[in-house]
Amino acid sequence: MGEGRLVYSSLDGYNMGMLMLAACIVLSWMFIPIWNQRNKKGPKTWPLVGAAIEQFMNYDRMHDWLVKYLSESKTVVVPMPFTTYTYIADPANVEYVLKTNFANYPKGEVYQSYMEVLLGGGIFNADGELWRKQRKTASFEFASKNLRDFSTVVFREYSLKLSAILSEASFQNQEVDMQELLMRMTLDSICKVGFGVEIGTLAPNLPDNRFAKAFDTANIIVTLRFIDPLWKIKKFLNVGSEALLDKSMKIIDDFTYSVIRRRKAEIEEARATGKNIKAKHDILSRFIELSEASESNSTDKYLRDVVLNFVIAGRDTTATTLSWAIYMIMTHADVYNKLYSELKSFEEDQAKEENVSLLQYDTEDLESFSRRVKQFAGLLNYDSLGRLYYLHAVITETLRLYPAVPQDPKGVLEDDVLPDGTKVKAGGMVTYVPYSMGRMEYNWGPDAASFKPERWLNDGFFHNASPFKFTAFQAGPRICLGKDSAYLQMKMALAILCRFYRYSLVPGHPVKYRMMTILSMANGLKLTIARRS
Repeated sequence: MGEGRLVYSSLDGYNMGMLMLAACIVLSWMFIPIWNQRNKKGPKTWPLVGAAIEQFMNYDRMHDWLVKYLSESKTVVVPMPFTTYTYIADPANVEYVLKTNFANYPKGEVYQSYMEVLLGGGIFNADGELWRKQRKTASFEFASKNLRDFSTVVFREYSLKLSAILSEASFQNQEVDMQELLMRMTLDSICKVGFGVEIGTLAPNLPDNRFAKAFDTANIIVTLRFIDPLWKIKKFLNVGSEALLDKSMKIIDDFTYSVIRRRKAEIEEARATGKNIKAKHDILSRFIELSEASESNSTDKYLRDVVLNFVIAGRDTTATTLSWAIYMIMTHADVYNKLYSELKSFEEDQAKEENVSLLQYDTEDLESFSRRVKQFAGLLNYDSLGRLYYLHAVITETLRLYPAVPQDPKGVLEDDVLPDGTKVKAGGMVTYVPYSMGRMEYNWGPDAASFKPERWLNDGFFHNASPFKFTAFQAGPRICLGKDSAYLQMKMALAILCRFYRYSLVPGHPVKYRMMTILSMANGLKLTIARRS
């Protein structure tokens, strides 16, 4: 993520956009009577530029900027130069948009134009029949026991690799950037599950990886497109941020297409030689097999879009959630103590159930400590992790306050009226805001701002809330298919990381979010690590 700062500083689009806004303001002062209106349901608006001035001024803290307005009104209308955004935090409105009148609120052409270069026609950027086709196939695959079992093995393997790095850092008294390590872990994991390849970014020497860097750069730039009115001009001229995006996408596509061609060649060679190759359970192999079985002759571009969408969804979202979870656990001692007690009790009960004698270990001896961590990891599987209700609640409470996707815009096909009476116009955008929704007292009560995993438990067992109130995984027809897989990886990692390590924030290290499509930490999460028995 370090390249993000370089990318941001090199992006001329932000500054050029600000200059254009300034020019518009001057023109409005010269030719139109000065008008400064405080919307009843939103920020100050001006002629020509709408609320863009205030939005630009608050860009780096936009999520909290919206919290302020949505705490005063459940719906906030924000006029912009070329469209109008309607932000919603009321579960009734959210249900209407995501389910009741789902057909009227697609991704839409505006959103698709921003994200097409990265997401292509993949499931997270598609509408209509293309979306339905991918959704049906993906739904079947995610329900597959083979994929679930394969993912469990992969998630355990890479959680242990991360544990080994943390263990070494603790012995050497080294600081670590936990978010960077988690990004590496989830990228390696999702590339193994998605492509069936080992890219090795979590190797002990933490090597640079061109694909990972290009991936981060592309994510930052497509997010900035939402506020850069000149991005299409720069794309046409291939200058500035769009030139950098073009270079990044070439790296991403070269890697992706090379893996697709290699996998197809392996399949063809096996057929030609009559060899029985071991069935692969990664998503790419499954989609190749399915396309051949249905004689749909899917193109490499289709396969690229399918797999990259799952890599994008499974990498950053999981890593950022784990980063915020560790931060919340380490800053709430009562939560950490309860979680540690649950993990210790689980370990003892699971060992008895499997008739396993727990190894003795010395936290000052690296070899015995590592053996003990591996033994504990061996007790973790899909079924046993399901018994860790407090751990599940900790992750869910983290997602309530720090959702991986903090806001999600939808297009408006036809003029409509939301349940609270707000009128929306065709061509505008309606955005539900999980970050704000989790902080609203009208949704969660007077303790809405508090980190309280117990709110999810009833007699010690986990209980869900309505997906239209807890929207971290979206809701309705587009509800996240990878929800169970995400919980599986997060619980696997946190169970190991919180059973054997204690964390302390490096003094003076600032923790705040970066404005991207995903709620990542702007400066990483710099920690020191201590082992525990």
